[in-house]
Amino acid sequence: MIKAVIFDIDNTLYDYDKNHVYGMKALADYCESAFGKSEEEMRKCYKEAQKVMLGRIRTDTAAIHSRLLRTQIMLELWEKPLFPHAINMYHAYWDTLIRQAQPSLGVKKFMQDLKRRNIRIGVGTDMTAYIQYKKLTALGLAPYVDFIVTSEEAGVEKPDPHLFEICVEKAGVSADECAFIGDSLKKDVEGSAKCGLKGIWYTQGKEPETEVEYPVIQSFETLDVEELIR
Repeated sequence: MIKAVIFDIDNTLYDYDKNHVYGMKALADYCESAFGKSEEEMRKCYKEAQKVMLGRIRTDTAAIHSRLLRTQIMLELWEKPLFPHAINMYHAYWDTLIRQAQPSLGVKKFMQDLKRRNIRIGVGTDMTAYIQYKKLTALGLAPYVDFIVTSEEAGVEKPDPHLFEICVEKAGVSADECAFIGDSLKKDVEGSAKCGLKGIWYTQGKEPETEVEYPVIQSFETLDVEELIR
């Protein structure tokens, strides 16, 4: 029987792809106002900064998601002052994205149903801890979360087993008593299943293009809690 349910955040608890568009537009507006850069120039530099980051960091860790490092490198590439622009650009992106984000339909009620059944709720996510805490708070889901594991804390990204091992440790139950719900078949579902958890694929309302050996949910609205925790 499932005693803990662990969620991915981005594209699971909310639609990251949709809200990333809003964040990028806000970043483009800032760059145009501050530096006279077009949106096309901003996007080109953003991609180049990401390549530079990967070359410098060299390992698959939470730092590769840092928008502050990315905006810092953008300014270095443009030969513009870091202060106050790096932090301003960071906030232009994240503050806009988080302000626009809404929880996935039905997920709050689903968490409430889990709580009523004394099921522990966790989060297992790539990304830096601070921004993920901000998202959970803004989405109104923070009160239901018992524990969080980020790739910043684990030192590795999913699907590395170490992150899932910490999730199980914090859940306080055995791996086969944990379910892990996420949108990435490889990172979330297969990764957790290889560590003994019940991997569940959340497809964001879409019909899976291929058959998989794992449970699939398209919406939290129609999810049967009793069936999931058996």
